[in-house]
Amino acid sequence: MLKEGMKYREEVEVNREMTAERLGNKGVPVFSTPEMLAFLERTCRHCVEPELEQGLGTVGISVELNHLASTPIRMQVRCECELTEIHNKRLVFQVKLFDEKELVGKAKHERYIVSPDALKAKIADKIRRHQKEENESEKNGNSGTCC
Repeated sequence: MLKEGMKYREEVEVNREMTAERLGNKGVPVFSTPEMLAFLERTCRHCVEPELEQGLGTVGISVELNHLASTPIRMQVRCECELTEIHNKRLVFQVKLFDEKELVGKAKHERYIVSPDALKAKIADKIRRHQKEENESEKNGNSGTCC
């Protein structure tokens, strides 16, 4: 059962694939902000997954992230999250990330409880509507581009 105050933590070792340099920021071989975001989302998801009803999952819907310090390759990063609010299907987490020396990130992250099957049905419907609109546009001679 989901409860406010639930806590979870995970650790990861920074590797070359996780760096800002890998994303095109030459000469900056440190833990990238997109990797920090993915790591904190995964940690929050893992915090609540075991407590969800069978067949349910969560998706991220909001994040406020402050990347406070650089972490070099081969250093460990620890992500600690706490579920601080539950509003029906919306879950709010406070997150802190530490490397071996200091606090490197803080975030507020929100996730929403979903049924993957219902989500897949909504996505399929959206694709069908989009394809229908494209077909109608082509029939009317509109290429979809402007100027």
